[in-house]
Amino acid sequence: MPLDPRLTTLAVAIGERLRKRGEKVGIGESSAGGLISAALLAVPGASDFYSGGAVAYTRESIENLVGIEIAQMRARRIRSSSEPYAQWLAMRIRERLNADWGLAETGAAGPTGNGYGDPAGHTCLAVDGPRQAVETLRTGSDERAENMIVFAEAAMRLFLKELDACG
Repeated sequence: MPLDPRLTTLAVAIGERLRKRGEKVGIGESSAGGLISAALLAVPGASDFYSGGAVAYTRESIENLVGIEIAQMRARRIRSSSEPYAQWLAMRIRERLNADWGLAETGAAGPTGNGYGDPAGHTCLAVDGPRQAVETLRTGSDERAENMIVFAEAAMRLFLKELDACG
């Protein structure tokens, strides 16, 4: 199945900016299910700007791929699908992959919400690097596949905005 053109267009723009700056990005995503990474990797020469990524969807993957222990999350009173967790995920993936930037997404794609009471269509996005940003999005939809695309698109738009703000 081909990637959504909304994602590939953004990926090309991100790749051009990062390549021009000589910088790399690491991706930490959950509900987007790897769509951000897939879009970036679809750009020819992605190894110039893509350090790697992790789909941190379960407790095991959060601990083993990203290096955030669930006990640490509890001690800090941070839960997934929140802005503080998205910021932490972006920072940890950037550090683990020795990248200039970290981009993270965490949410509930649907068709139901998550155990924290967030509805389907809820996601938190974060950028970590020379600039930091965090944002929450609620689509109002329970359409899982479409929410995944919208989450990836929103994360990539947020990242592009921060890249452009850096000059």
